[in-house]
Amino acid sequence: MPSTSSTRSPVRARLAWWLLAGLVAAPLASATNYNVSDAEQHGNWHSVTLSLGDERHFRALEQTSYSDSILSVNYTAGVCDLPWLEVRVELEELQSESRVANLVPGDLRVDYATIHSGAAEFITQRGDRGFYVNFYLDELGLLIDEMREGETLRLRFDRGDEDYWFMSFDLTGAGDAIARAEQLCETAG
Repeated sequence: MPSTSSTRSPVRARLAWWLLAGLVAAPLASATNYNVSDAEQHGNWHSVTLSLGDERHFRALEQTSYSDSILSVNYTAGVCDLPWLEVRVELEELQSESRVANLVPGDLRVDYATIHSGAAEFITQRGDRGFYVNFYLDELGLLIDEMREGETLRLRFDRGDEDYWFMSFDLTGAGDAIARAEQLCETAG
């Protein structure tokens, strides 16, 4: 899908860039701010490079479905064949400790394709306003392939005692953003 940035007003484009920069600089593994570069819009998705010293990560992300949540597909230079899927949810206050808050069953599904069942690990990072959900799935590669072609990704977390938490993310532009993040990773390695 072509970039829509040329049809936006300059003020709106700057506002979107600052919002994007603040959200994508969220930590990957600790409360660390990464430098953001190479940002490119793909429909409702973006692809970016995150760097800190020699460390490089490449991210395809969607931040339009929720005002407080980001879905991302992430690649790390040197291990581009091991992407990971993550959701970040903004909290009201800084977290006082880094910890695994919960590990729950989770299901993900693109449109009416395969239901991917696995585990969802909820993590907080000291000094960060977010919590992170990392997914452990047997067929992550298949899910990412389905995301490239699909319209909507739906998530269901089972927090026990029939207490479900649902989320859905728009996949408009996901294919191009994921392809670019993967290509940037391979080029860097």
